[in-house]
Amino acid sequence: MATATFYLISADSPQATQSGFEQYVVYLAQYFAKQGAKVYVQGHDKPHAERLAERFWQVEPEDFLAHNLVGEGPRYGTHIEIGYPEVAPSRNRQLVINVADNHTTFANAFAEVVDFVPSEEKAKQQARERYKQYRQAGYQLQTIEINYP
Repeated sequence: MATATFYLISADSPQATQSGFEQYVVYLAQYFAKQGAKVYVQGHDKPHAERLAERFWQVEPEDFLAHNLVGEGPRYGTHIEIGYPEVAPSRNRQLVINVADNHTTFANAFAEVVDFVPSEEKAKQQARERYKQYRQAGYQLQTIEINYP
């Protein structure tokens, strides 16, 4: 059964900032890729996807994992692919990490979806709408509160 996991971001967490959030997305993508998953990270648009791709280069050398933007690099060659709504991910991806505001039409192509509920009210409402869309698509839903030190 397909699952969608929403990570709850509290206002006082490091992930509430843009930098902290992007760092957490990189962490999650690397975590799932190290488990053997082929991960697709969905950004808002092309500049956002490029900024996320750059974040993957800003890790410690021992934490580095190969990644590529959709259409770049070897086809099916990396465990982490980064894109945006106007491009299609490779067909061999099992898991999507959605960091786009309100884009869920790709969700049925993935067995597992990771999404986020920010603390800001407008973004929280958009997350509620995505949650409803996943539920209507038949996903098993769960929420996880991000624990931080």
